[in-house]
Amino acid sequence: MAYRFRKISEEDNNVIASIIRNNLEQFHLDIPGTAYYDEGLDRLSECYKYPGSGYFVLVGDDERVVGGIGYSAFPMMRDTAELQKLYLDPAVKGEGLGYGMIRYVEEQMRSSGFRRSYLETHDNLQAAIHIYEKSGYLEIEKPENIGHSSMNRFFVKEL
Repeated sequence: MAYRFRKISEEDNNVIASIIRNNLEQFHLDIPGTAYYDEGLDRLSECYKYPGSGYFVLVGDDERVVGGIGYSAFPMMRDTAELQKLYLDPAVKGEGLGYGMIRYVEEQMRSSGFRRSYLETHDNLQAAIHIYEKSGYLEIEKPENIGHSSMNRFFVKEL
C-alpha cells in the first residue's frame, strides 16, 4: 500500500487521539506526564494551526489514517522545533514508515526556519529510540522545563 501525508483536519482528531492513547497504553505510559493526558489531545487540529507548528497524518490509499507526527517551536533552545507525537497504528508498524515520517516533519521544520529538532521519549519506547538514533538524533541531558515530566530520554538533531 502507498501512503501520503496531509495536514490534520478536525475529522482526524478522534482517530489520531485513539492511536496515540492505544500506543501509550501498550507501553504502560498511560500515566500523568505523558501525551496521554495532554489537554489538547482530542483537538490536535486546533493545537497545531499556528505558525511555527504543524501536525500531519499519514493516510493509506484507502484514506484510512494510520499515524501522525507533528512539530512546534521549542523555546528552551534557539532555532529549535520539537518533534511531537509520532505514533503509528500497530497494524502498520515494522514497515519502516517511522523513518519517512521523521524525514517529512524535519523538512517541514526546515521550511519554517528551524535549524534543530528536539524530542523527548521514554525508555519503554525502544523501537522509537532505535528509529531516532538511526535518523541521526543524539542523546542529550534533560533540558529544564520539559513539557512531559514522565519522559526520561532526550534527543537533538541539527537540521
